[in-house]
Parts: sequence; structure tokens; C-alpha cells
Amino acid sequence: MFNIIYMVLYIWTQINYKKIFMQKLNDVMLILDGYLGGSEWFVFVLLGTGLFFTIYLKFPQIRYFKHALKVVAGKFDKSTDEGDASHFQALATALSGTVGTGNIAGVALAIHLGGPAALFWMIVTAFFGMTTKFVEVTLSHKYREKASDGSIAGGPMYYMKNKLNMKWLAALFAVATVFSSFGTGNMPQINSISNSMFSTFGIDHMITGAVLAVLLGIVIIGGISRIVQITDKLVPAMATIYLIGSLSVIFYNYENVIPSLEAIFGDLFTGSAASGGFLGATIAFAFNRGVNRGLFSNEAGQGSAPIAHAAAKAHEPVSEGMVAILEPFIDTILICSLTGVTLLSSGVWNEKHENKFQFSDMKVLSEKYDDTIQEDKQELGEFIKGDKEWPMFTGDVKVVDGKLVSALSIVHARSLAENIEIKKDGKLYTGDVNVQNGEVLTSGLVIRGESLLHSAPLTALAFKRGYFGDYGEYIVTIGLLLFAFSTAIAWSYYGGRAINYLFGLQYVKYYRLFYVIMFFVASFTDTTIVWTFSGIAIAFMTLPNLFGILMLRKDMKDTVDKYWVDFKKEGWDKK
Repeated sequence: MFNIIYMVLYIWTQINYKKIFMQKLNDVMLILDGYLGGSEWFVFVLLGTGLFFTIYLKFPQIRYFKHALKVVAGKFDKSTDEGDASHFQALATALSGTVGTGNIAGVALAIHLGGPAALFWMIVTAFFGMTTKFVEVTLSHKYREKASDGSIAGGPMYYMKNKLNMKWLAALFAVATVFSSFGTGNMPQINSISNSMFSTFGIDHMITGAVLAVLLGIVIIGGISRIVQITDKLVPAMATIYLIGSLSVIFYNYENVIPSLEAIFGDLFTGSAASGGFLGATIAFAFNRGVNRGLFSNEAGQGSAPIAHAAAKAHEPVSEGMVAILEPFIDTILICSLTGVTLLSSGVWNEKHENKFQFSDMKVLSEKYDDTIQEDKQELGEFIKGDKEWPMFTGDVKVVDGKLVSALSIVHARSLAENIEIKKDGKLYTGDVNVQNGEVLTSGLVIRGESLLHSAPLTALAFKRGYFGDYGEYIVTIGLLLFAFSTAIAWSYYGGRAINYLFGLQYVKYYRLFYVIMFFVASFTDTTIVWTFSGIAIAFMTLPNLFGILMLRKDMKDTVDKYWVDFKKEGWDKK
């Protein structure tokens, strides 16, 4: 077994150093993502499902919100309720799976790609997602089963099998859940943690990955009982830390709050104009990225949270569905909005900052551009928006003492890079750099310069512009560590349940081992590739779940109606 692990890590490490392979892999995944999570039809299906159920069930996210708070508080609990966790513990576990990198890195990525208007579409996604969560959790709880070890097993695959009698769809969803456990809860989480630990404390990515992989393995071996014990303490702690940090930035930059809100709503119908290093975004792209990142953050419709909620002690499936209504509200409408306003009010989102370039996020152009010249900036914006094809460079680039001699440009993170410095083996590089179709092929190079930032490093920079100054960066790093690590814990449970459904309980231990291995590997993998894979995995899991709940719309409505009849009959409404 250890020989296999060694071979996997060795092969991955060798591939990782072959930049051209990784760049081509990312290009292929981008094409695939364009047909799935990054496509227009996907976001319309996601929002459309939430909108349909919101109207069909008469706005339950508004009408049942107060009741949901009472359910979480345990006001209607019975001693005979069957399950492995309380309402609050199930909520905390589900929130630990959703409140993570999406709230810190995901919001920053959405604004980086789509501009301020993307935040609005994240909030809209969460509003309709409150109903979607209500539906999928209720159905999952209704058709849950007992596993062979006596624990409760539930999730969309069980209502697909037990109610829809579509075992093929249930198997497809379970396979997608396993993939998504890596694309949602594993790789993006540790990648963001390791990047943040490196930029803040200078800790090597592999060291961060190794230490946390060991801790992850210790926690997840204990199963759901240990997981809920950890998450119901981590979630309140990390939320408090993050709230204090974000408010410190917002209050410190209070004069920028109103202009930030104006930018969010002002760009809805015009697209985001070029500003600073930001080269603009279309209305469609802001909408697409906002909805896409909103889904990554709160997972409404993805079908993950129902797996956690299925373990909750409840005599009525609808009561657990009520609890799930709170998740997108807390995760996106509250926490993601705080992050978004923090980023916009601090002003860092459209500024260039010194950073190490990622090759999958970089293009070498055959012409020399200057984004302080309006004509050049406009043309660069057309490349970014897809209105014109990139003028990619092919050939050898001359470098002397780390500086480009050739008259060309480098675009990194969707911005024109400045003050570029190229090193090899820790020394300023002199020689030729081979480039093919805009991609750097020469190995061993480290390229630094000034460009836009995105994901966790951008949020960390924003937190430095508050009352805590440079110490604000530590709040993001610690918050991200807690957020993302708890997400990885929760998703190991989701993936394990899917493996149990597909192959049986005896194979879960092998899945957990591979989960820990990939957690380590992703700590030093290219961030752009990780996020691209994430988008594909999320869409792959979401589509069968949306199909399933739409097929069970009448069952859902009847279940809700029966709940309120029983609720009044038992006199719970008097409480």
C-alpha cells in the first residue's frame, strides 16, 4: 500500500514540474467547464430551479425563517427522535462544509472575474438557494436509511433509489459526489490554506499540506460522531473571528462603503467598466461568475448538505429542511456579503500588487501594451471579454539580468503585468525563454511582477487595510485555516457516504486514505487548475440532484402540507 502511495506522489510531482502538461490540462478542463458549470444554461438551470420551488412552495425562505430558528434551538425536539446528531450539530456540520474557501477566496475570485456586480448575483443565488436547500434536505431526510454499522445514511442518492426507483441516477450522483468531494471540499481548501500560510508566514506549501493532512486523517477516522464534535465548536469560533476582521476594514474605510454598494448595483445592467488594473467585465460574465461562485459557497442544489442533515435527530423530515433554510443565509447573504464589501471598500480588488506568477494564469502577447494609454487598455479589455482573439507570442524571448528585452507583454490574472522579474535557481536569469502560443515552456523559471490578485491573497490584502493594519492578514489566514479545514472534514464524510452507497462500508477506509493523500498533493498544485477542476466537479454533482428534486416536486409539496397539519394536531404551534 505504501509503495502505491509513494508512486502516486512521485508521478504527480514529476508531472507538476512539467508546466506545459499542466497548462494543456487546464486548457482542456476550461473547455469542459465551458460546457458545464461555466456555461450560461447551467446557471439558468440552477437559478430557475430555485425560483420554481420558491414560487411553487410560496416563498418558504421568508415564511418559515422564524420557525427555522425555533427548530434549531430544539424547541420541538422529542426524546424518541432517531439520528446521530442534534439539529444544531447537523447545521454546524453542513455549514462547516459550506463556510470555507468560497467565503474568502471564492468571493474574491468572483469579483476579480466579474467585477462588483458578481456579488449581487451571489446574493440572489443564495436567496433562491434557501428554498433549494429546504427541498433537497427534506427529501433526503424523508428517504434516509440505516447503514450496516447502525449509523444513519442519507442523501440525494437515497431518494433517487427509494422514491424515483432510478438506481442508475443514484449511482451517477454518488460517483459525482466522490469527484466533488475532491473538487469542493478537498483540493481548493488546502490549496487556499497553503497559499495563505506561505504569503503570510513564509511556510512552504508542502509543510502546510503534510501537517494538515495528518490532522485531517486523525479527525475523519472517527466518523460522524467525532466530526460533529469538532465542527460544532469550530464553526462559531471561526465565524466570530472573521466577523471582527471584516467589520474592522469596513468601518475603517467607511467613506468607501456607499460607493462600493453603488458599484455593485450600478454595474448590473452595464457590465463593469475598466478601473485601475481591472480591464472590465460584461453583464453576462458577472452573472455567470456570481451564480457559479455562489453555488460553490453555499452548495444549494449541489446535494451535499442533505447528506449531513440526514443524520439529524428529527421525527419530521420537514423540520430538518427548515434548519437548512438558514445555511445559504448565513453562508452567503451574511458572510460572503461581508467579504465582498470588505474587498470593495478597501480598494484592493482593482489594484496591481507584487506577486509570484502562476503559469496557468499567464499569457505572453506578441505586442507591447501600456494600460495607461486608453486605446491599449480598451484593446486589452476586448481580449479579456472575448471580443478579440489574444495575439499570442511564439518563439524565444530574450531576457537579460531578469528583465525582458523583447518588445512584448505579459498578462497575468487578467491584467497587464508590470515590473516583471525572472529568476532561475534563485538568481536573476539571462538567456532565452521559449514560448509557444503564449505559454512559457522553459522549465525552472520563477516569474514575479505586479498584477491583479485574486482568491485568498486578495482577501488577505484587503484585511490589512483596517484597524488591525498588517495584523489583519493573520485574521484571514487563521480564519481560512479554520474555515477550509472544517470544510475538508465535512466533505470527507460526504464522500465516504457515497463510497458506502456504491461499494459498501468496508471500502470507506481506502477512500479516506486517498482523500488525505490528495489533500497533501493539492497543497502545492497550481491554484488555477484546482479552481477549474472544482467548477467541473460541482456541475457534475449538481445536475442529477436538480433533476431529482424537480421530479419529486409534488411529493415535496404534500410532505410540507402534512407537516403543518401534524404540527397543529400535536399542539406544537402553541409553543
